[in-house]
Amino acid sequence: MTLQPIMDGLVNGSIIGLGAIGVTLTYSILRFANFAHGEMLSWGAYLALTVSAALGALLPGLGTPIGPFSFGWSVPIAMITSMVLTGLVALTVDWLLFGRLRKAGSAQIILVMSSFGAALALRNLLEFIYTSSPAYFTNALQISRPILPGLRATPDQLLVLVLAVIMVVAVHLLLTKSAAGRSMRAVSENPDLASLAGIDTRAVIRMVWMLGAALAAVGGIMSGVVVQIRPTMGLDLLLPLFAASILGGIGSVPGAMIAGLMVGLAEAFTVQIIGAEWRAAVSFVILVAMLLLRPQGIFGKAAA
Repeated sequence: MTLQPIMDGLVNGSIIGLGAIGVTLTYSILRFANFAHGEMLSWGAYLALTVSAALGALLPGLGTPIGPFSFGWSVPIAMITSMVLTGLVALTVDWLLFGRLRKAGSAQIILVMSSFGAALALRNLLEFIYTSSPAYFTNALQISRPILPGLRATPDQLLVLVLAVIMVVAVHLLLTKSAAGRSMRAVSENPDLASLAGIDTRAVIRMVWMLGAALAAVGGIMSGVVVQIRPTMGLDLLLPLFAASILGGIGSVPGAMIAGLMVGLAEAFTVQIIGAEWRAAVSFVILVAMLLLRPQGIFGKAAA
């Protein structure tokens, strides 16, 4: 057995972890499982691809690879732009659908079922605009380099790991050190009491949508850089996202990332030991086992 699945698992787990943060934040604030969140990864990747292609056409020099990486400055610029645009997509979906259902006092199951419909619409719209063919940020090929005996990685893969750490630390500091983060934690604990204390819960909800969608966009772009972009990439990652969010504990940002890495590693070693056809079953097994043995997750608090 080689150590290569460790690198593959860490890279995939970083992408899963970033998406799981959005799932756990959305659930802790809005109290419903948003099954349309996976589509934010797809939209983030495709929006970044569109912006990157436009920048490359207008300013060809931006497409020149940066150092050892496979992409030019057009991709980092497109990533920042995509984070904002994907956040706006999430806000639009909330304005058109979820916000109206909340105002109507709809039950949680209605919100959950509506999120399935939103996911289907978003995915089909992407396929209509971009077709079902896979897309790539660049056609450049990278040769993996040895890091440890039996462990190799490309510069792009190492960048994914570094970027994931930076994003998680930034979000953790935002939630623990800023006024906006304190407002989000207050609404998560008790929305009614937070509203009575003068916190604008609607503004908090908008922040959560923007933050979760922006992180999902980064995850989708990272996946597009190291693998490829497809309209179904969000659907393929949906079960791992929920497995990681529950495994890490609802509301825990570091827990979501650590759990995402665990899910990614479990999938990678399953592919090597058992076979690729069993990869999708790993997240389901983790999800069911966690719900049965420790529903609050590793870093979550048990219900009083």
